[in-house]
Order: sequence, then C-alpha cells, then structure tokens
Amino acid sequence: MAYEVTATRRRPKTFDDLVGQEFVASTLRNSIKNGKIAHAYLFSGPRGCGKTSTARILAKVLNCEKGPEHAPCGECTACKEIARGASMDVIEIDGASNTSVNDVRQIKDEVLFPPNSCKYKIYIIDEVHMLSTSAFNALLKTIEEPPPYVIFIFATTELHKVPATIKSRCQQFHFRLGSVEQIKDLLQKAADEVGIKADDEALYWIARESTGSFRDAYTLFDQVAAFSDGHITYEGIRDKLGLVGAERLNELCELCCDGNAGSALEKIDTLLQAGISVEQFITNMTDYLRSLLLIQSGITKEALLGQSKDRFSAKVLETWDSVKLERAISLFLQLFRDLRYSLSPRYELELAVSRLCWLKDYVSAREVKFAIDNARGLLAGNAAVALPQQSGSFTGGQSQARQPWQASSQPQMANNQPQKPTFQFSFNKPVSASETSSAPAPDAPPAWQPPSENPAGGNSRPFSDSGNILNQSSEEPDTAADPNMPLDELKNKVISEIEFTKTFLAVSLKNSGDWLLSGNKIVIPVTTAYIKKQIDSEKRTLTQLVAKFKSSDYEVTSELDQSKEEAKEKLPPEIDNLCKLFNGEVVNIGAVMDNAPAVSGENVTETESEDADYELQVSQDFYEDEGDQDEF
Repeated sequence: MAYEVTATRRRPKTFDDLVGQEFVASTLRNSIKNGKIAHAYLFSGPRGCGKTSTARILAKVLNCEKGPEHAPCGECTACKEIARGASMDVIEIDGASNTSVNDVRQIKDEVLFPPNSCKYKIYIIDEVHMLSTSAFNALLKTIEEPPPYVIFIFATTELHKVPATIKSRCQQFHFRLGSVEQIKDLLQKAADEVGIKADDEALYWIARESTGSFRDAYTLFDQVAAFSDGHITYEGIRDKLGLVGAERLNELCELCCDGNAGSALEKIDTLLQAGISVEQFITNMTDYLRSLLLIQSGITKEALLGQSKDRFSAKVLETWDSVKLERAISLFLQLFRDLRYSLSPRYELELAVSRLCWLKDYVSAREVKFAIDNARGLLAGNAAVALPQQSGSFTGGQSQARQPWQASSQPQMANNQPQKPTFQFSFNKPVSASETSSAPAPDAPPAWQPPSENPAGGNSRPFSDSGNILNQSSEEPDTAADPNMPLDELKNKVISEIEFTKTFLAVSLKNSGDWLLSGNKIVIPVTTAYIKKQIDSEKRTLTQLVAKFKSSDYEVTSELDQSKEEAKEKLPPEIDNLCKLFNGEVVNIGAVMDNAPAVSGENVTETESEDADYELQVSQDFYEDEGDQDEF
C-alpha cells in the first residue's frame, strides 16, 4: 500500500472528528436536521484548521443516500465517490488557479443542469479571495438566486479580501486554531496508529511549533518521525533541527547571572560554531526567557512552557525576578527587530548577551520611585519601609506570593497591632516641626531637623520657594532703611536685588538715566517708551524696594525723553515696518559712511534716510509670544 501522509490519513470524515470547531459542527448539524440548508456558505480561518475538510463532510452529508443525516454513512456510492474526489456532482475548484471571469461563466452555464446522481450539485471553491473583481461580479447573481439543487461552499484564509457583496449572500463560519493540548492529543493518537513511541515533551514542542495549525503539526510530526527511529524525543529534535535547548540556555544564563561576560561570549561562539543561526538562537532565547517569566508568576503548565519546569535553572530563577526577566525579553524582542538593518547580526547578539551580564544590577522605575518615597518618609520622621519583593526565592518551580508593604520599624498602637506607615507630603510648604515631633515610638529614628546652613554656603529653601525668591524678603530679617542713601547707591541696590528674579526690569533700570529726586517722588529718566513701559508695569515692586533700602515716603515714577520720540517720527518706512513687525522700537541711530567714522548725533538726522544704521530693540511681549527669550 502506498505511503500516505498523516495529514491526509487523519483528515476528519465526520462532524464528530472536527477538533476545536464545535460551533461550526453543531450549527451545521442542526441546520441539516431541521432542513434549513443555505444556498451558500463561506468558511474562513487560518490555514490547516479544517475548512476544506468541513466542506467535504457537508457535501457527503447532503448527498448521502441514507441522509441527509447528521453524519455520512461512508458506505454508499455517493460518500465513496466524494471521498475519492470522483463525484461529478461535487466539484472542487482552486480559486488561485481559476481566477478569470471566463471560469465563473462556465460555472454559470453548468448550474443550469441538475445533478447526475446526487441530490445536490455542490461547488467547493477554495481560496476564493484569489478570484478577480470581474469574476466576483459575474458570480453575484448566481449566488443570490441559484437553482434549488445548487449549493456553493467558499473557503478562504483572508476574509478581508472577499467583497462585502459576496459575504452578505453567504452564511459565514469562522474556524479557529487548535490549542496546544488538542494538537498534542491528536499527535499522540497518530503516533499510536503507526506504532511510534513519542515523549510528551517532544509532542508538546511539535504542537507549539505548529502555532495552532493541525496540518502543520501533522507535517512536522512526519518529518520528526522520519529521523527518530521509532522513538521521538526532545533531545533528538534539538540535535537534528539545530535548536539551542534548555540545557545550553541554562548554562549561558547562569554565566550571565554571575556577571561572567567573557565566558558567556565564548559560549555564544560555541553555539554559533555548532551551526545554530543567530535568528534561531534569538527565537529560542526569547522563548526560554518567557518560560522563566511564567514560572516566576507561578505558572507551571507544560502546555504553556513547552517542556517540564524541572529543565529550567533554579539559579537563574533566584537571581532574576520578574522585572529583570521582562527587561531581558524586551531586549531580545528589540534585537530581533534590529537584525534587518544590522551591520552584523552576530555583533548585535554578542552585545545583547553582554547586557544580560549586568541585568542583575538593573533598577526599575518602580524601585527608584520606592526609594524616593522611602527617603521622603525618613526625612519626614516616619519609619523606613522595606521594598516589596516581586517574587520570593524560587523553590521547586513555584514563586512565593507577593507580600504587602511592611514597615521595618513602626509605632505600635494600643492594641499591639502594627500601624501602617503613612507618607503625607506637601510640595507647597515645608514640613513643620509640629508635624514631625508627635510622639515618636521608642525604636523609631529621631525626627529629622533641617540644618541651619547649607553646606555649600547658601540658604536652604524648600521646593515651594524656588520660584518666589522676591517674596522671601518678607520672611528674612529686614535690612535697616537709610533715608540719606544716595540715589546712585539706591539704584545699584535695587538692580542687584532683582537682577535674577526680574531680568527685564533690571536691564531696563541699567539703561535708564541718573535717578532724580523731586519732592516725594523718585524720577527715573528713560530714553524709550519700551523702558518706560517696563518700569511703569513694576512700579509697585520698585516702590517696595525703595522703601526697603531708603524710605517708604517716596513714590517711584518714570519720565520719557521727548527728543527721542520726535526723532522716532522721522524714521524711514522700512524701519517703521520692522518696529511694527517685531513689536519693538529704535533705541540707537548711527551713521554708516564709506571709509569714514561714525558721525555725531546732529548729523544723523540728515543722513538717516539713506546711510543710517538703526539698532532695534524688540519688546518682551514678542519673545513671550514666540516662546524664545534670546537676544534679538
């Protein structure tokens, strides 16, 4: 008897043989039982999940001489002919090779003739999404109103490519991929049929590699069985197919846990010299790290791990917690994406393994946040809090349950129950002494007291005062006012006081003239309207500073030099447009002459329209609107 591949030999023959498609099987059974048979069906789903097999089963059930029943008899002439593919009334068409509109027109002509020997003439069109647009359009009317003896069954792996007009005329059934357990059981039955002994670990590996496709699983099973000499083992698969294996990965990861980068890189070289490709190593390493993460989370199901949990190193599980394993997995996932544009895939792999060697020192953002919160608690006088463990020490493949946060030393309540530490912080005000000195426990650390001076020599301020330096003058001891202070010295003191907090005002004061005393007013002469605007907007602040250094009986005001304003009216149109564009004004006018020094101020007005050099000062409002305060 000729050899028959496992996928063909174990093709489902009844609805009961369908695995993982209970919804499809039960719906079709009930439809046939109640006589509610549709004129068109659309089966969609991934490859190798039973679409074509279901179409053949449905064709046999409908045309069975003893039916229609929920299952074909398999003994009548119609069932045997359909199983052999020799029935004249069940036509299977490959949509990938019959895509033209002429092929569809041939179908339209054939449906006019009734079936020869069966009850229904059934057309099974596989990969229907490959038909052309014209072919779909030619098929629309036939699908919508076919003869009562014609049934269409379409199968496709890409449902989104099927036109909506076709889908709306069909009953749609979506097929699902099989689970690892389902595929493993089918492989075990297939091995028993042919008398091959197979280890569960090897069958689980085949099931996981098939990614849910039954046909892919059977195909890989035939390949593995061909070199296994009657006994399928995981070690044989690893050696013959060039896999890394859990044992080798255990050795490599243990070297990385010890921080031994040299030995780890030598191990990589040994694996690559053995014929393992870089892509295969990255795939196996990522799968290995994922299994470690599952074990750290308390999952030991062999169907998820792919192999027994005892194959994984306990040392690696104790050294790398779940946070570090997540970091390692993301590292190799990114490495696989980067290989396409890499100068050398081997260099990328060696770099990733070198990074694994310092993975034990990796600090996550969660740990950094907890350390900051703990430091704040100590500064506020609370007890230190121990960092909760992501997972306890690994014992027998099981991870300990996560414990709630517990304080290392806490005040005891009256009922001897531990009191949970509470961290209450305010970034708007410094911690007062009354908040930190309330009945500390005997074993609690002493409340933290702020130092009197900053070690760097400056004053220590809380965060809330960083943007309010000017207002702190009311909190510091007042400097004694000197009513006899000269105006020049007063000007310098005011500028020094505000040069870091109100920079634009300080620059405006520096560009002002000598201050004048007029009665109870201090007059600040200015040369431009821009400077006057700056000073007038901060008149209250200047009055407070004058009261601080000289006396509170003076009012600060500014006075504009009108001669400059008159000169401004004589500006050329180009300069005036620039002033309007940048919201600025001319602050200086200088003459530009070939091979001649700058002329005096009297001559500027005579040549300003042709050879004048204008210095433009831009308003602060323009900088604020543009988001840039650099000098124009």
